[in-house]
Amino acid sequence: MANVIDKDTVAAVHYTGTFPDGEVFDSSEGKDPLVFLVGHRQMILGFEEEMMGAAVGEKREFTLTPDRAYGERDDGAIQQVPRDQFPADMPLEIGTMMAAQTEQGPLPFTITDISDDIVTVDFNHQMAGKTLRFSVEVVEVREAAPEEIAHGHVHGPGGHHH
Repeated sequence: MANVIDKDTVAAVHYTGTFPDGEVFDSSEGKDPLVFLVGHRQMILGFEEEMMGAAVGEKREFTLTPDRAYGERDDGAIQQVPRDQFPADMPLEIGTMMAAQTEQGPLPFTITDISDDIVTVDFNHQMAGKTLRFSVEVVEVREAAPEEIAHGHVHGPGGHHH
């Protein structure tokens, strides 16, 4: 019976993610725990690395630099798009998050600047370039079922599909 986090286990954790200044950007407090299949890139790399070997009931705190979280910001991911590429009736505001439909699926971006006929969009992940701190408590660990490993994600309630 798996009782520590390892590849091909399913882990349920409660977590709080903060920026170094203490601002909370994500937390499972008051919600169901986060459930993920370990070792299948469901989570950012550093998160899984830091949680390896953690037992049920264990709490871990760690800080991830951008290279272990969402990567550094890529200036090449900032693009200028003609205003007429957007639906005319769509309200465009700086800071609005939207998704472009691509062959690989939806690609999220943030509007960073708007001029008369050009919209500047940033395809960097919102967390790119940021150092992230996590406080994580392990609630449950179980061995993954063969079909979960085959599909690369958790089945059952609360599992989210990619």
